[in-house]
Amino acid sequence: MDSGELTQIRAELDEFVDEVFASLPRKDQRGKGGLYLQGLMLEGCRKSMQPMGDRLGVDYQQLQQFVSSSPWPVEPVRRVLARKAIGVIGPEAWVIDDTGFKKDGTASPCVARQYSGTLGKIGNCQIGVSVHAVTDDASCPLDWRLFVPESWDDTCAETNEQADAIAARRRKTQIPDSVRHRTKWELALEMLDELAVWSHRPPLICADAGYGEITDFRLSLTELMDYTGRGPRPRTIRYQQAPVQVKELITSLGEGALTDLIWRHGTRTSPGNPQAAMSSRFTAVRVRPANRNIPRQPNGTLPACWLIAEWPQNATEPTDYWLSTLPENTSLAELVRLAKIRWRIEHDYRERKQGLGLAHFEGRTWLGWHHHVTLVTAAQLFVTSLRLAADPKAAGAA
Repeated sequence: MDSGELTQIRAELDEFVDEVFASLPRKDQRGKGGLYLQGLMLEGCRKSMQPMGDRLGVDYQQLQQFVSSSPWPVEPVRRVLARKAIGVIGPEAWVIDDTGFKKDGTASPCVARQYSGTLGKIGNCQIGVSVHAVTDDASCPLDWRLFVPESWDDTCAETNEQADAIAARRRKTQIPDSVRHRTKWELALEMLDELAVWSHRPPLICADAGYGEITDFRLSLTELMDYTGRGPRPRTIRYQQAPVQVKELITSLGEGALTDLIWRHGTRTSPGNPQAAMSSRFTAVRVRPANRNIPRQPNGTLPACWLIAEWPQNATEPTDYWLSTLPENTSLAELVRLAKIRWRIEHDYRERKQGLGLAHFEGRTWLGWHHHVTLVTAAQLFVTSLRLAADPKAAGAA
C-alpha cells in the first residue's frame, strides 16, 4: 500500500499494534514494532532494513536493533497472532509446510546446502517450518521454527575439530544451546503441541509428501486429529487384505472409476485473489496402510484411511496421491478440496516473500530471524483482516 492508504488505516493499525505487541515491556519497543509493520506494508521492491528506513524516513539502525538484537520474546506475540488469525480466518484446516530462504553466503544461522521445494533443487538456503490456518479464501501462519541442519549441531560432528568449528558458528549467530538438530516433522509436532498449550486445536491437518511419508508423524497426527497428508509414491498399502503398490491399485480400478472435479474455483474478478479455476480427475478408495515396524498395531498395519489419487486427463498414469483419515462418508469432492487446500498458502507465499518481505531479511542472528518472520506474520494478518472485512462473502470473515 502507498503512504496515503496507510494513513487511511492508521487507527486500525494502531489498535492492532497495541494488542499484538502488548507483551513488549517498553513503549518504544511497541512503537518500533508498529514502525516495522508499516515498512513491510509500504510499497517498495526490497523490504530489508535500509530501504524500509528510507521509505519511512527514519534511521534504519533503529529497525535493525529492534529486530536483530532487542531481546523481546516471540512466543507471547505469536500467541496473540495465532488467536487473532484463527478468529479472523475461521480455518477449515491447518497446513504444515516448509519454505526455503535462498542465501548467498554462509553467515546466516542454519544456512546450508540442502533441498528446498521453493528452489526446486539443492541450494544454499535456510529452511523455515510453519503451521498455517487455511481456508479457500485466506491463510496466515500460526507458528514458525527454523530448521537446524546437522552441520549446525556440534553434537552431530564426527571430529572434535568439526565440533569446535560448529560451536563457533553457533555462538556467532547466537543459537541457543538448547536448540539442536531435529527433523522437520518433529518441529511440526512441537508447534502443534505449543498451539495446544495456547488452547488451539486443528480442525484438520494437511501436509505434503515430506511429512506424509513419515509413519510416526501420521500416527502422532491420528492421535491428535484427522489429517490429510500427501503420501509418497509409490507407497505399499494394504487393500482387500493383500499388499499392493499404490499405482497398481489405482490403475486396476480403471479410468471409469475417475471423476472430473473442479478443486479450485476461479476468482480472477477478485483483485485480492486472482486465481484461475483448476480441475482434474480423481478417485478415492478405503485402504489400510502396511508397516512392519509398528508393533502396537495388529499384523503391522495402520488404521484404515482414504487413499486419494489424481489422474489428469492427458497423463498415462496417476500423478499424485494422498492419505486421509477423514470419515468414511466424506464425499470425493470434499476429500479432494481438502487434500488440495494447501494451494492457498502457496499463493500467499508470493505475498509474504515479496510483497511483505519474508525473504528479504539480511540479519545474521537466530533471534533476528524469528523476530522477522513473526513481524511478517503480523503484517500479513493485518492485511488479510482488511481484505476479509471488505469482502463479507469470504469464508471466515468476521
